[in-house]
Amino acid sequence: MKYFKFIVLALLLPLAVLAKSNCKNAFDFGFLPENDGITNAKALQKAVDGGGTIRITKAGVYEIAKEVLLDDNTELIFDANVFIKKVKQPNRFSFVFINRGAFKRQTNSNIRIEGLNLIVNGVDYKDPRITGLCGHLSFFHVKNIRIEKFRCYDVAKAQFCMQICTFENLLIDDVIIHGLKDGVHLGRGKRFKVSNGEFMTFDDAIALNAHDYSTSNPELGWIEDGVVENITDLNQFDTTGFFSRILAGSWTDWKEGMEIRRSDTVVSDGRLYRCSNAPDGKVYISKTRPTHKEGVKKVDDIIWVMCQNDVVYTAGVRNVVYRDIFLYKPRTAFLFSFENDNYCRSYYPNAQFVLQENIVMDNIRVMHNSNKSFITVLTPIDSIIMKNCVLKENSIRFVDRAKMKDYGKTFIRMYGCTINSPKPFNFIENRIGNKVIDFYSNGTILTGKQPTILNKEKSCKFDSDFLK
Repeated sequence: MKYFKFIVLALLLPLAVLAKSNCKNAFDFGFLPENDGITNAKALQKAVDGGGTIRITKAGVYEIAKEVLLDDNTELIFDANVFIKKVKQPNRFSFVFINRGAFKRQTNSNIRIEGLNLIVNGVDYKDPRITGLCGHLSFFHVKNIRIEKFRCYDVAKAQFCMQICTFENLLIDDVIIHGLKDGVHLGRGKRFKVSNGEFMTFDDAIALNAHDYSTSNPELGWIEDGVVENITDLNQFDTTGFFSRILAGSWTDWKEGMEIRRSDTVVSDGRLYRCSNAPDGKVYISKTRPTHKEGVKKVDDIIWVMCQNDVVYTAGVRNVVYRDIFLYKPRTAFLFSFENDNYCRSYYPNAQFVLQENIVMDNIRVMHNSNKSFITVLTPIDSIIMKNCVLKENSIRFVDRAKMKDYGKTFIRMYGCTINSPKPFNFIENRIGNKVIDFYSNGTILTGKQPTILNKEKSCKFDSDFLK
């Protein structure tokens, strides 16, 4: 596809720019393993100020106690056996590295981090300065970002390991992430690749969250034109989340008297605002329009966060290829979801129809023996293409969560896949009224028991070489 070639070309651009820049050694600025976290943070900040290529060459564990801001045209390279360790000195902090423009929503370009070994060390904190941004590595309003040869084995419960939102041209390659929160968490953006990774996460391995909780993404919009490939999702002692959570949302203009719940979004005065009240299920009546230009303001007992200055009414995921994925963790692999609980209502009643689009799954292999679903769909989606996938007792489920009047039509095409179930099961489960599924399969190999269909709608079409 043309945009994949563009991703490669765009992400090579920073190297050409940085080749002409000055090269610095962080050692010369006082960044040393024997220093305390505050001293090291100040020293590394001096080294990276103004960009260029900055190398950390001396092996050791470097404590750091404050965020480091990265400018345009910055290449940060960590040599072998260099470790960055977050420390509480004296307080917890959130971001290890973040682009300088994130705090003012100003775009930074051409940033590369290579060879970072991050030790979270239990220092886990959600910074209130940018509501919804909470990655140890965080980038917000960025172009041409590369993160390569990254390792982190102790992600804690509060922060995502990596979070990138409002981006163009993103490459994440050769990563190992273990821990208790999301591994790679993306907000709105276009042209991306996540490749050659090992994940062992309690929560989502890779989250494509175009919509999200009000405290889990700083802006809303479409995630599009991407590849996720050569990823292993390892088992862990406990789990929540999914291998890949794929969230959509839709909202309306503010109206006097409208009901508002936690994480509801409204368009008002040319901006997007989100409710950030407690996740207690309480419903508020909005009588006064939010109009503040930045930050957080309480109006009619509603805590409104100014989310973004450009108006959109829908968010979702489209044109994404998942390829060569190995699933050892017993959980639902792919969730296409609207949220509808005390934390978030992704679809405001009677809002604009939002259709997630064009998802391809090529050589996805279920390695565990659980009967967790392979795909669960709770949003409208136009098409899912499955090629060369190997499944066991793993269904494709359609569930009505948002109570939409119409979930539209979904095409599922399945080619050259293998199903090895130890017992009969419902391969297709349609539990949505008025939902139409057009399913076709060819070249499917059954090495186990015969799958069946659980279908609520007679209008669905099933042309299959293995389903009865």
